[in-house]
Amino acid sequence: MKERIIQILSELRPEFDFTEPGHDFVEEGMIDSLDIVSLVDAAEEEYGASIPGTEILPENFKDVDAIINIINKYRNV
Repeated sequence: MKERIIQILSELRPEFDFTEPGHDFVEEGMIDSLDIVSLVDAAEEEYGASIPGTEILPENFKDVDAIINIINKYRNV
């Protein structure tokens, strides 16, 4: 899953390296709200994760691990 998330992020924002640890994607401007919506759509399509609007918060999309956690939390719910 980690590799696929990095691939999706790289397709959305090819100008950034999402493999480097220690970045807060939202705070550093690597992704924006439209990118987050695209990630939520991809999570639903690829993993069956129905992430509620109340969980679409910057802290849930700040890095690859946070994205994986929110997907797994709502996967096939």
